Amino acid sequence: MTAERSDAVPAYPVGLRLAGRRVVVLGGGQVAQRRLPTLLAAGADVVLVSPSATPSVDAMAAAGELRWERRRYRPGDLADAWYALIATDDPEANAAASAEAEERRVWCVRSDDADAATAWTPATGRTDGVTVAVLTGHDPRRSAAVRDAIVEGLRDGSLAAPQYRGKSPGVALVGGGPGDPDLITVRGRRLLAEADVVIADRLGPRDLLDELPPHVEVIDAAKIPYGRAMAQEAINAALIEHARAGKAVVRLKGGDPFVFGRGMEEAQALAEAGIACTVVPGISSSISVPAAAGIPVTHRGVAHEFTVVSGHVAPEDPRSLVDWEALARLRGTLVLLMGVERIAAIAAALVAHGRGADTPVAVIQEGTTAAQRRVDATLATVGRRVAEEGVRPPAVIVIGEVVAVGAELRTGR
Repeated sequence: MTAERSDAVPAYPVGLRLAGRRVVVLGGGQVAQRRLPTLLAAGADVVLVSPSATPSVDAMAAAGELRWERRRYRPGDLADAWYALIATDDPEANAAASAEAEERRVWCVRSDDADAATAWTPATGRTDGVTVAVLTGHDPRRSAAVRDAIVEGLRDGSLAAPQYRGKSPGVALVGGGPGDPDLITVRGRRLLAEADVVIADRLGPRDLLDELPPHVEVIDAAKIPYGRAMAQEAINAALIEHARAGKAVVRLKGGDPFVFGRGMEEAQALAEAGIACTVVPGISSSISVPAAAGIPVTHRGVAHEFTVVSGHVAPEDPRSLVDWEALARLRGTLVLLMGVERIAAIAAALVAHGRGADTPVAVIQEGTTAAQRRVDATLATVGRRVAEEGVRPPAVIVIGEVVAVGAELRTGR
């Protein structure tokens, strides 16, 4: 090493391919614990030289992920090594090993003295097949901050970096969450940023559509020409048509695709057509909207279970698949989706089958959005209250004692 190696001389960035190649790690402490998983993920043939190790490092050795020689460093340990990580608590041993690495032309990182090393470890992060590595000399915190900003931007789609090679056509069924655009999953937002066509429901996070590049075709599912076909059949046909045209298609749905979202019907249609389909779960409004309104669907000593029910079919309708009598006997929380128009009949059925008329009810309209509002009632009064307040879908209805939990938080006490 020479005195010239400093921040004044920038490092030359390069990616080392270590699969199947000998890597020597000196020291089994916290530094090794942090670095070993990445080396193992790279397929390196790792030899650990250390008289002791942390429990996590010990577990890696016990699992056969690396070879552990329980002793101190001695000259010759770096023979045939491609890369070395020197991280012992013995400065003399570190210096000797560093000198051996220089002599043997082994890339070497030192945790105690970066200037004496032949290589530096960048702050790294990975997302969707991309590795981000950042070097800022002797400012590791800044390196980590820059890395985090880049990785987060790639993950949430705010940093646009579309694929130009290996981009495969197909359909992603993406759950957009309850409405707030910040509540879509990281993967869902990234797939949106890479889409050629987006077929969106009205309950999806509409604000995200404005962020899409101009070339992306956005189709409102409610406006697909149906003709003589059922609405869902027409949507299925549109998904298949665009995917067969070689496009990357995102079906953006509200909540979760498989919670009253007919996502499985779309997945089945795509499978029958031989089209690749990726399902990206979303945050269901059945849990997130009550939480946004200050209601826990379960609470110790109050509710040990919660049941999510579709209210789009009235209790007396012969098409109903819900056992309302059984639901009325439950002591936990009931969460109704798509139940605004039939809440009076549903409340009456629950009371008729034994649920107390004074059971608290909360109706949350447009949950998690700027238009969110909450109407409180009981099973005896909810039908009238919804009509008086002019509540309209979409709304989530919570029935049970949990509605009263946390009242002090809402009143500021």
